[in-house]
This record gives sequence, structure tokens and C-alpha cells, in this order.
Amino acid sequence: MHASPLPPSAHQAPQPTYNVYASNCPARMVLDRLADKWALLVIGRLRDGPVRFNQLRRNVEGVSQKVLSQTLKKLERDGLVLRCVIGSTPVTVEYSLTPLGWTLAELIESLSAWAESNIEAVLHAQQAYDAQHHNPLSEQGSTPS
Repeated sequence: MHASPLPPSAHQAPQPTYNVYASNCPARMVLDRLADKWALLVIGRLRDGPVRFNQLRRNVEGVSQKVLSQTLKKLERDGLVLRCVIGSTPVTVEYSLTPLGWTLAELIESLSAWAESNIEAVLHAQQAYDAQHHNPLSEQGSTPS
């Protein structure tokens, strides 16, 4: 048997290069998903292990049943979340992170920690900006839902 002089990785096709700043880059879809607060919160909660739908809904306060269902389907389609049907009576469905989802969850944990640590500074900056610019957002509430 003759061994190949090249490592296995050398036989694979080269990976395409993506640039999220290019208008036609498909990686922008991932950024779009990350811009969805519900997706970030769901992935963050799934770090604790497999969770049933209703428990996840209780753990992510403010998310509606419809939005949670849509979010989970998108995350499953993206390969970030695994949906597991357990054959019990009644049927139970659990959601968990895939290995790919875990790589993202680590980043989300850092983003969440940053947001929690810096919210006071952000709110202060918003108040200062609104006072200086007479911003109508300050009267409506500047946090979008």
C-alpha cells in the first residue's frame, strides 16, 4: 500500500473566502441571525443543557410562543440547535445546542456579559445625547422591543 505524500487536508477543496462587507456575501445571513435578540437569548439559555419548549419560554422572559417557535426553527435550520422528540405520553420535545451552536454560545456569553457590564454607561450616553440633541427617542423610550 502506497501512502499519500500529502496530509488529508491537502486533498480537500479549498474553502471559499467570505467577506461580510461585500453586499452579496452569504455570511451576512449569520450576522442577521445574530442581530435577532431572541436568537441570542435562546442560544444563551441552551448553554445550561437540553430544555423543553415551555421551560425555555419561561426562561426567556417576554418571548411569545409564536416567536420562540419561529426562532427555534431558524436556529435548527442553521445547524445551531438540535430538536429532539422524546417518545413519551404526551410527546416531549427538547432543544439543545449542536457543536456549531456551542461555538456561537461562547461568543454570546461574552456579548451578554459586556451588555450587562456596560448598560449603565450606554444609558448615560443616551441621556447625554438626548439632552444635547433634544432627541424625540428619549420621550418615546429608546429601547426598541
